[in-house]
Amino acid sequence: MALVKIKSGGVWGIEGFEVDVEIDISPGLPSFNIVGLPDTAIKESKDRVKSAIKNLGYPFPQKRITVNLSPSGVKKQGTLYDLPIAVGILTISGLIPQEKITEFVFLGELSLDGSLNKVSGVLPIVISLKNSGYRKFILPASNGAEGAIVKGTETYAFGTLEDIVLFLQGEKEINPLKITPPSEDLNFQCDLGEIIGQTLPKKALEICAAGGHNLSMIGSPGSGKSMLAKRIITILPPLEFDEALEVSRIYSVAGLLEEGFVKSRPFRSPHHTASEVAIIGGGSNPLPGEVSLAHRGVLFLDELPEFSRRTIEVLRQPMEDGYINISRAQGRVRFPARFTLITAQNPCPCGNFGNPFKNCTCTPIQIRNYNTKISGPIKDRIDLTVWVDPIEKEHLLGNFKGEDSKTVRERVLTAYRIQRERFKNSVTDFNGRMTNAQVESYCINMMNQEAKKLLKSAVDKFNLSGRAYFRLLKVARTIADLEQSEFLRAEHIAQALQFRIQEIPP
Repeated sequence: MALVKIKSGGVWGIEGFEVDVEIDISPGLPSFNIVGLPDTAIKESKDRVKSAIKNLGYPFPQKRITVNLSPSGVKKQGTLYDLPIAVGILTISGLIPQEKITEFVFLGELSLDGSLNKVSGVLPIVISLKNSGYRKFILPASNGAEGAIVKGTETYAFGTLEDIVLFLQGEKEINPLKITPPSEDLNFQCDLGEIIGQTLPKKALEICAAGGHNLSMIGSPGSGKSMLAKRIITILPPLEFDEALEVSRIYSVAGLLEEGFVKSRPFRSPHHTASEVAIIGGGSNPLPGEVSLAHRGVLFLDELPEFSRRTIEVLRQPMEDGYINISRAQGRVRFPARFTLITAQNPCPCGNFGNPFKNCTCTPIQIRNYNTKISGPIKDRIDLTVWVDPIEKEHLLGNFKGEDSKTVRERVLTAYRIQRERFKNSVTDFNGRMTNAQVESYCINMMNQEAKKLLKSAVDKFNLSGRAYFRLLKVARTIADLEQSEFLRAEHIAQALQFRIQEIPP
């Protein structure tokens, strides 16, 4: 026997695909070649594989070795082919029965001593190959939970190549991993009750969490904008299993998946020096950016005007569509990016415009230039805008606190359950992502005459755009859900308007 075929997989975007690792050993001068559009990491596999086999005491064939990664016309990347290449060579050498290798899919990186290292992209590969009929996977121990979380598969996790050889020889018995999806971790290191005062911003944060609405907070330095934003994780509703699996695929590809599963909604807070590619994703082999890492969760942009104008503008499409398309020579990749945007900013360069306790030193032109970094189309996509005023001395010295996160989260969960029931036959998950038809059904048709009169007056007075009009109704729907009201009343419209028209004066 001089030729074997090992089943493995690859990743493009967040989608997995099958890869056949074909190993041929023939007479001739000793050589080791890998073909099939491998990247640099794969080309270096030959050195890792050769050293691992020798250091474990197995014979390495001094012949001509050719490895083909099929389909040969698709770019391959990563170090996950070390294991299937090594298993194929040992099979041809007679150490592993050939009939055993056909049962499994192999993924893993080898150290020089034969131990197995964690690799990226295992979860989407397991999901894809499972849908193609493959059920048994051999993975590094550090990827075991990641593969075992997929229902209908058998995942065998190993620490070394030697353990795999003994297992395939039948000399060592290993049971497939059994993983129970981990429950949500509610032991947060912060709490909404720690923030003194700020009743209105806290209410805006609650509406944001309950309905998936974009939120902008404007205020002087030290008023608590960042503290508020970071505590939204304590009141967000839990991830459903299918949603968690979707988010976990993204983190698996990015190499950021821990414990094999994402347990709660992500919160991403990139620095304002982040590039467009870091935010949106990309590269020669496209990887997800911050907008995708925040999928089903929150993207927090602190000091928004400090981001470059181009970086802010690339948020337009994912904010509207819930995904991002990246085109490269090898093909096009679509990354999901359905996130809730929270931004924080000062009202002016010195930060004291509108501060009742300090004087602003900026000129009107400086204030205007500072705030024109955020374009009208971006502002139009913000559902809630709230001023975060400096804390009053009486509240600060009196240690005045409001409701804790547990109390607020109960109201958020109630509103979330109402939405789950409302959209159970739809792909919509939150009020903030309703279609126009759904807005008509669940908002316009559920208003009394007083609410309709107020809405018409607001459209005329503030000259709302079509997008702003529909987003206003979505916010009002969430406010009503938080009060467990089936119908939209005038006070719900009024409160939504209060958060819509708070903008920095020109």
